[in-house]
Amino acid sequence: MRIAVGRRGGAGRLPVPPRRRDAEVSWWRDAEVSWWRAAGTSPWWRGAAAVAAGALPAFAFPAPSLWWWAYVALVPWMLLIRTAPTGRRAALDGWLGGIGFMLAVHHWLMPSLHVFIVLLAALLGALWAPWGPLVRLMLAGAPSRARAWAALAVVPSGWLMVELVRSWEGLGGPWGLLGASQWQVPAVLRVASLGGVWLVTLLVVAVNTAVVLLVSVRALRVQAVAGIAVCALAVGAAAWWAPAPRPSGQVRVAVVQPGVIDGAGGAERRFARGEELTRGLAGRADVDLVVWGESSVGTDLTARPEYTARLSALSRQVGAEVLVNVDARRADRPGIYKSSVLVGPRGTTGDRYDKMRLVPFGEYVPFRSVLGWATSVGKAAQEDRRRGDRPVVMTVGESPGQRGLRLGPLVCFESAFPDMSRHLVRGGAQLLVAQSATSTFQDSWAPGQHASLAALRAAETGRPVVHATLTGVSAVYGPDGGRVGAPLGTDRSGAAVYEVPLAGATTPYVRFGDWAVYAALAVMAGLGAVGTARAVRRRPAPGTPVPPARTARGSRVRPGR
Repeated sequence: MRIAVGRRGGAGRLPVPPRRRDAEVSWWRDAEVSWWRAAGTSPWWRGAAAVAAGALPAFAFPAPSLWWWAYVALVPWMLLIRTAPTGRRAALDGWLGGIGFMLAVHHWLMPSLHVFIVLLAALLGALWAPWGPLVRLMLAGAPSRARAWAALAVVPSGWLMVELVRSWEGLGGPWGLLGASQWQVPAVLRVASLGGVWLVTLLVVAVNTAVVLLVSVRALRVQAVAGIAVCALAVGAAAWWAPAPRPSGQVRVAVVQPGVIDGAGGAERRFARGEELTRGLAGRADVDLVVWGESSVGTDLTARPEYTARLSALSRQVGAEVLVNVDARRADRPGIYKSSVLVGPRGTTGDRYDKMRLVPFGEYVPFRSVLGWATSVGKAAQEDRRRGDRPVVMTVGESPGQRGLRLGPLVCFESAFPDMSRHLVRGGAQLLVAQSATSTFQDSWAPGQHASLAALRAAETGRPVVHATLTGVSAVYGPDGGRVGAPLGTDRSGAAVYEVPLAGATTPYVRFGDWAVYAALAVMAGLGAVGTARAVRRRPAPGTPVPPARTARGSRVRPGR
């Protein structure tokens, strides 16, 4: 038998055996290709798959609250991106997946924003466009062992950059952070006490990245399992090194939840219902503080002293000060404010906090001159609320010779911002109180998601958090993030008293702040430095002769001819 051996590159060239690594990953690569071909050859099918894959993490949040799902929820999306033929296609997959994520996590906003939510999802989803090429860079093909280990740090850091940018108040705030899905896992809450919700997000995305390597590259199974083991050991080390805070006292806090009250005269009827429920606490429980929800008072107490008198009478009957929330036009300055006001037996105590971070479209319309049309298609704010200018730590129950309880108020979605609760604790707050109202989204996932954020803030700061609402879900969490007592659901109208443990220790997160964010920034800067160094190394030095090109027939052609 004769074997014809042609010239290099000719038709008779002998086949070259594939490298061992290519053989090891070919089984999964073929499976991936077959998977997407089965869905259809049209890029529209791939785009639909990207949107659907991006929506999957929503099931890790309340109401489903499948916390374990968060550790694999990104895997389909990342597997899709790693098969992208080009970096541009990977960016498109990242953007479309981001749209799916934003729509799924914020779907409860549809009754308020209608079609406008699609535009917002498209704009915010673009934040994931750079993440797509980053995933492809680190995970496509058959990564080396070094690249696989680097991916466990780079891919989570890239995701965290997206969360950091979209956490800006003007872009909607930090709602739906992936780390917030772990609010009911005690061991992971200890991780939050070390580096906040940011560190938990890094942990969750790192596990997803390791799972992608585990199922897609056979040669890297050992590294993938080792990566998952490192994450598990990190959680165990956090639980051992940062144990749950030790109680240093206790306060009895009553939460008053009037329930859904709509229609004409709703503000006055809501106030009357709050009075009735608070009055029922007299003689039934020895409470230290009574908390009403957001917008529980619809008139300025300075302009309407009769309301102050009614609240003062309640304070005397119950034997505790009442923290209300006023949503009204102020008499002493122009504009509408949402303010936490403390009322005692003799009237207002002088402690007042004006909400600083407002809900886009719900409490103000960004760039109203351009986007004001949103008020005609949804329930956007007809008039912008005004902002407070500083956080406030209030003192409750102070008397001669007795130091009172120091509480830090937050209003509505301010409880989603880790930095706000951290600053209050650094200012001396022993108890954090979040006053909220989610009645617009009563039958959606929003009330449960909002209440769950209090568990993260408690674990991060080592301080108990009272989440008091008008219509549910109202809940209380201890200094370790564990639930205290039974929550008041969206079907309840009543008052509940909680024995809230206090703690005085300072968590590492309160002490050192967002160090996990800076670590992720350092990882991304290191990736950029490595890429720049490789580009410089590959660039020919000035004056270096360029080797002649070889044609198909073997002749040489000098550059420039």
